[in-house]
Amino acid sequence: MKKKLLVSMLALAGCSAFQASAAPTQLYWGDTHLHTSYSGDAFAMGDETADPDTAYRFARGQPVIHPYNRVRVQLNRPLDFLVVADHAEYMGLMQLVRDKSPLLDKAQNGQKLIRMWDEKGSKAVYYDAAGALVKGKPYEDLLTQAIRQPIWDKIIEAAETNNEPGKFTTFIGWEWSSMPGGANLHRIVFTDQGGEAAKQFLPYSSADSDRPEDFWHWLEKTSGETGADFVAIPHNSNISNGLMFNDVDSNGHPISASYARTRMRWEPVAEVTQIKGDSETHPELSPDDEFADFETFEHVMAFNSEAEAQSDQVSNYARSGLKRGLEIEQNTGANPFKFGMIGSTDSHTGLSTASEPNFWGKFGLDSIPENMDKETTPHADGWSMSAAGMVAVWAEENTRESLFAAFKRKEVYATSGPRMQVRLFGGFDFVSSDADQNDLAATGYTKGVPMGGDLKQAPAGKAPSFLIQAVKDPEGANLDRVQVVKGWLDAEGKSQEKVYNVALSDGREDRGADTQPVGNTVDLKTGYFSNSIGDEELVTVWQDPEFDASQRAFYYLRVLQILTARHTMLDAVALGRPHDKVNFPAVIQERAYSSPIWYTP
Repeated sequence: MKKKLLVSMLALAGCSAFQASAAPTQLYWGDTHLHTSYSGDAFAMGDETADPDTAYRFARGQPVIHPYNRVRVQLNRPLDFLVVADHAEYMGLMQLVRDKSPLLDKAQNGQKLIRMWDEKGSKAVYYDAAGALVKGKPYEDLLTQAIRQPIWDKIIEAAETNNEPGKFTTFIGWEWSSMPGGANLHRIVFTDQGGEAAKQFLPYSSADSDRPEDFWHWLEKTSGETGADFVAIPHNSNISNGLMFNDVDSNGHPISASYARTRMRWEPVAEVTQIKGDSETHPELSPDDEFADFETFEHVMAFNSEAEAQSDQVSNYARSGLKRGLEIEQNTGANPFKFGMIGSTDSHTGLSTASEPNFWGKFGLDSIPENMDKETTPHADGWSMSAAGMVAVWAEENTRESLFAAFKRKEVYATSGPRMQVRLFGGFDFVSSDADQNDLAATGYTKGVPMGGDLKQAPAGKAPSFLIQAVKDPEGANLDRVQVVKGWLDAEGKSQEKVYNVALSDGREDRGADTQPVGNTVDLKTGYFSNSIGDEELVTVWQDPEFDASQRAFYYLRVLQILTARHTMLDAVALGRPHDKVNFPAVIQERAYSSPIWYTP
């Protein structure tokens, strides 16, 4: 019990037992996917005032004014880093139209939108401009450097002003919002460089091309010209309509080794949980996984269609993407889907809030309970949004250079909101007593590789073992269990998967599907829960009992909390509605996903 108490007390101070003894890396929390009023959809849906500077100040823990309901809001736990990722497409245009900016004087479509604003309002302006883009006929006179550069300069200035190495890190970035036929192929992009390099280019947008191959070519070209490196993050793949982790390229050709290497050069991680649902897996893909149906979001982004996500689900979810990557690597020698896993919000309020009791909605519009019934994205309302997610980074220090390197090596993980501390190391020499070491991280780095790493050919007679530690959010719920998700290629070259319970709280035994549930302490009248069940910390060494040294494989952790109240239950109670009448669960089992460790014979 002493060890648990020590870990909990240190966690409250912003560190953990293994960090206290000069561990090689420290844990930093952030959001790589936040929109401000410079994104057209955010502006049209209730955020006209929370600009990039507001977003950074809020993330740093300063009080700001909420852009929709105008109350003072403040994070009780600031972030360590943030990427403001406004849409490159028509970035800042809504402000220019509202203010009748002289920059639009010579733009015929700019004058048209000003008249439309006066007659029909901001939403009509946004849908008109966005509709032209979706149809492949963007308003070219609104995409000139003269119009775009001043907005981009303001975004750069806000990032540079708020960057404080060692205390708070800002990354200069944007969102490339490719959406062919309503399929979400969006990527968040950020650079390791500051304003001097960023001012040498304008953000690449889907008006330039909606093909990932063209986007990667631009990254390569721009990197060579400016010295800037980039991380591009596929996001929200659950509504990619079968395209994000497809087995063919944009021309319909089978993925080649060249395609795979190029994609992994620029896209080392993928976003697996955010406001528009969870993208780890789907119950149709993982029927034996009792926790697969988590925050499932079925809507595609078709603005003029009632279509639901009805595509090949394999290409929509991270776990099946990881499995498909093994198959492609077997055939081509390169893996296009060897990605780490992160979470972020995709909030369009300028406010990074990912906790259930402090969730401010996707847009300004749905930030108040009375508006939860209103449509926020096509065919979905505020109730269907998820209070998620966050990205955790193991890095040497809180600087652009160190954090960026951690993204590149995939030593990162996702949570659906809570700040659980998760460690994963893999190797061939871990033993059970390693879980009792005071300096667990030092042991892990010495004897193995961290999450995001690679294991090569196993020594004769040895199977990989994994040193695992999960610590509860110091201000949140206890832990239910830790699971290892394994994917591998069988003798026929087909990908398989299995989920192992490797650590269970409250002394429970693993009985597969018959494992005793941890319980439920949520009070459905108040939303309060009790930490009388579950554990503060789960630590173990697990060895793969079904290892075949000849088969490619990956392993990642899924850490589950005990049940807590979902934000929709809290809003229903506040509105005086029966919580079971809002068509969403009253409780949620929050979780974390580590980046995988791969085994390649």
